[in-house]
Formats: sequence, structure tokens, C-alpha cells
Amino acid sequence: MRRKRRSKARPRPMRVIRLWTYPQADKALPYIRAITTSLRQHWLDARSKKQLLERIEKKPGPVDRDTLLTKSDTEAEHTKSEDAFSDALQELMNMDVFLMDPVQGVALIPFNKDNGLAWFIFDLFEENTLNSWRFHEDPLEMKRPIEEALKDPLANPPEGQVEVPMEPEA
Repeated sequence: MRRKRRSKARPRPMRVIRLWTYPQADKALPYIRAITTSLRQHWLDARSKKQLLERIEKKPGPVDRDTLLTKSDTEAEHTKSEDAFSDALQELMNMDVFLMDPVQGVALIPFNKDNGLAWFIFDLFEENTLNSWRFHEDPLEMKRPIEEALKDPLANPPEGQVEVPMEPEA
């Protein structure tokens, strides 16, 4: 009888994410907008500093003192921008909201639709509301009208019936 081989790769740990309701997501939009705006700015700033560093590296001829100082300052600014981006991204992920595109300002907010994983699509450049959603299995570019999601009582419970997570008793 043959023994079953065990994979040497460790299984990735599972993480339970919070599923939002539409009222909860709608209420959090100003905060999500602020974080997403910050993420976009830090991303663009880091990219511009990286391009400047690449131009400095490709500059022909001997390196003078001013170039070395500029390079050092730019490297510090690049690191600072990347760190600020990482901090803001962690803040967003701690809310179980996931950045899809930092430049376009698109983030995904998980919710339950027909007992399956779906995502409210937050777009920084749209109005101050959630206008679209998609199932997890949908192509990334898929955007469904928000009215479809609001028909599901799990995603949009009747007013006064929004579940509020309680802290466990000690």
C-alpha cells in the first residue's frame, strides 16, 4: 500500500473577513474615501520619486556632490512615501476593505449576496455613494447595478435590523 505524500508547501492560513451590510458600508464611505485618497496620493508620490531616482541613475557623466545629495533626499522621500502607503493600506485592510487599484481609487467591500461572497465596488471618482457591486467569481471589470444587491436582505437588512458586532464578555 502506498503512503500519501505530504506537500512540502505549508497551507496558507485562512483569514475570516468581516462581511458588511449596505447601511454599514454607506456609513463608512467618508472614512473609506479619506483612506483611499491618501493611498492614491502616497502611491503617486512614491512612483514619481522612483522615476526621479531612475533618471538620476541614468544620468551620464561623473556624479557630482549635488547629484549625490539629490539622490539621497529622493531615496528618503521615496521610502517615506512607501511607508505611508503601507500604513494607509494596513488601515484599510484592518477594516476588511481591499484596495484593487490605487491610481483609480478602487476598493472592494465584502458582503453576503445570495449566501455567497460579493463585493461593493467603491470608486473614488464616483459620487459619494456605492453604485455597483460584483460577485467574487465575476471578472474584475464586471460592475452590476447596486439595486440588485439591495434586494438581498442579508446585504441590505430592513432599517433597525442592522447587526452590530458585540465584544465578547470577559
